[in-house]
Order: sequence, then C-alpha cells, then structure tokens
Amino acid sequence: MRRIHLVHIGLSRMSTFVAGQELAPKTFIINRAKLVEYANASGDHNPIHQDEAFAKSVGLENVIAHGMYTMGLAGQYISEIAGDSSKVREFSARFTKPVVVPAQTDVELIVSAIVAEVQSDSVKLEITATSGDVKVLGMAKALISL
Repeated sequence: MRRIHLVHIGLSRMSTFVAGQELAPKTFIINRAKLVEYANASGDHNPIHQDEAFAKSVGLENVIAHGMYTMGLAGQYISEIAGDSSKVREFSARFTKPVVVPAQTDVELIVSAIVAEVQSDSVKLEITATSGDVKVLGMAKALISL
C-alpha cells in the first residue's frame, strides 16, 4: 500500500492519500439566487435555469442548475483537495441528471471522492456528485499533482 503525504495549502494538517480511501465530502448550497449570479457571470441565460413555467413547458420538473455550474462546484472541491487549482491536471464528467432547484429552496449538492490510484507524482480520484440522493455527474474523475 503506497502512502503519499501532502500538505494542503491553507490547511494546518498533513494529509495522506491511500488507494481506496474515501475523502471527506463537501456540501454546496444551490438556490435560485445563485443560478442568477451564475447566469450573469457566464452569460448563459437559458430560461430553463430561471423561469419555472418555461422549464416545465419543456418537460422539466422545475428550474434546473446549469450543468457547468454543477461541474464547476465539483471542480472547486477537487481544487481544494489538490491544495491549489494549478495542481488539477485532468477533470472530466458526464451530466447524468439535472440539479432541480425549486423556488424559495436551498438545494444541496454533495461532492465526494475516492482515491482510485496513487502514483509517484499524482493521485487519481473518482468523484461522486449527488443532489437529493440522485447522482448528477457520471463517470467523474480527476487527476491531481502531488
């Protein structure tokens, strides 16, 4: 079993990555106000992300979060694990289900990871992102530098 010790930037403790290790999850809160902020920042004003009547008219359950916002939050989690975003070598995922965001509601996005492999200069992670017990990203994985 190979153990790699890292000091995370901004953290005062030393961490060890071991293949099979489950890393602590992080919960992100998503609500309609955050969707508006993301739309303004990204320029993505598709009404399925802000207009409940429109979202339902095209067959959605309700307004949904932007897929790239969801992936961006997962990327933030990975960057925090790496200790710095510059240490994230690869990150990929498929959008499997949308994050549904009803009005006047804070929705949780829970992102977690399992260490898939530890190499001499990097760590491969398998990422899980769920909202309301629904897996919203599939085949999510990352490679971070040590």
